[in-house]
Amino acid sequence: MSKSLLYAAALVAASLSLPSQAAQLTAQESRWLRAAAPVLDYSKSIDMPVDIIVQPQAAAGAVPLAMGFAKGRCKLVLSMRGNPDAEKVLDKVPLADQALLIEAMAAHELAHCWRYAQGEWHLLPAGFVETGNETSHDPALLAAAKAMRDTRREEGFADLVALAWIQRTQPGEYARVHDWLSGVRGAVAVPHSGHDTRAWVKLAGNGKQFDSRLTPFEAADALWREGLLHGD
Repeated sequence: MSKSLLYAAALVAASLSLPSQAAQLTAQESRWLRAAAPVLDYSKSIDMPVDIIVQPQAAAGAVPLAMGFAKGRCKLVLSMRGNPDAEKVLDKVPLADQALLIEAMAAHELAHCWRYAQGEWHLLPAGFVETGNETSHDPALLAAAKAMRDTRREEGFADLVALAWIQRTQPGEYARVHDWLSGVRGAVAVPHSGHDTRAWVKLAGNGKQFDSRLTPFEAADALWREGLLHGD
């Protein structure tokens, strides 16, 4: 077992409120954590407050990786047990190519942690203000629209960080990851929903927009702001 996977397994064992034998990683979980290891190692190197948690029983259709927050720490949650659709996002991707995409997904989730740790979650950058007025007789609809907009912006930033990560670490694979991500986002059922990040993904068409001298978060920031300027 690799050093990164040992580290992840230790965090899982410490985080699971399950009998000790249930804390053993499944083959599927181990495969995903091995693929995510470069991102997890990077998170340690910059002291990101990330814990890894395995859902003992996930809801069918849950996303395989998600980032949550609790008590000032980020929780990278794997939801694979009891979830037959856990790898649906990798449908039609050859097994040999899946690790690259899982790594990109891990970088996407780390971007959420970074925003949270910076105290910027759901905040616009300095100098940006909301424009336009939404109206409704139902306050709940206005709140839902704002929540969707906030989510879309965070997802856009995270997608750009994932792409900046690949451009930084495996530039020869950039086109493959970008094409896959474009396909995933292009399949979003509801335009302008929380995961409709097509505007930002399009801006990052060839990867040359990212400055490899910067962190992935800093490299993504300029394109994210450009997307915001165009009305996200």
